[in-house]
Amino acid sequence: MATKIEEKDETPIIISNLHKGFGNQKVLNGINLRVARGETTAVLGRSGGGKSVLLKLIIRLQTPDTGSIRIAGQEITDLDEEHLNEVRKKVGFLFQQAALYDSLTVEENVAFPLSRHTKMSQTDRKQRVREHLANVGMDRDLRKMPSELSGGMQKRVGLARALVLEPEIVLFDEPTAGLDPITAAEIGDLIVELKQKRKITAIVVTHDVQGAKVFSDRMVFLHEGNVLVEGSFDDLQKNKDQFVAEFLGHGSR
Repeated sequence: MATKIEEKDETPIIISNLHKGFGNQKVLNGINLRVARGETTAVLGRSGGGKSVLLKLIIRLQTPDTGSIRIAGQEITDLDEEHLNEVRKKVGFLFQQAALYDSLTVEENVAFPLSRHTKMSQTDRKQRVREHLANVGMDRDLRKMPSELSGGMQKRVGLARALVLEPEIVLFDEPTAGLDPITAAEIGDLIVELKQKRKITAIVVTHDVQGAKVFSDRMVFLHEGNVLVEGSFDDLQKNKDQFVAEFLGHGSR
């Protein structure tokens, strides 16, 4: 009976009892996490605590030791490459360093997923790319190379590329890391805009507590491979755990 209920569950991201280790180092120790449709969940915790590993497992850039990952209703842990790629089309990923192709222009970087995964005409691709670059304020920089862009501009282009296939789910890995406060706030505003205008389901791995307060519906703290606590910022502020209090205290300064 439980299996039938799970099959009908339309929750976009369901992670159950997820374990991952590297050699003798346990990184994730039985993670359970559900992200509702249209919800933005911030995942916080110390560096090296498994936050980025969690994102890579969700799009199977890495494979779990044990556990279940259901994305858009599909169990992905044992999918073959063909079916996995179909699921991946529903998921946009903004890498921490934007991960743009150095040899391609801004326009070509954003167009790449369309060329690879769709049969759109060149005219339609160009229109789609320019629309998404305009949405992140980068439509005047089509011909620039990544080396000509600031860190914040690269993040914007990376976001446009993550969104160009119009995915249901977007994963953000430290979207504001290394950015000045003004640019970081602008990226945070873009995440809020995505939630409001497109109802995108998102997980945001971040150390930016102030930003997470603005753009997330819920915060999840990973600590020593486990979900230590989760809830709204107000819920977490009331939590008596010393690690949570110290993290919020440092992150709120």
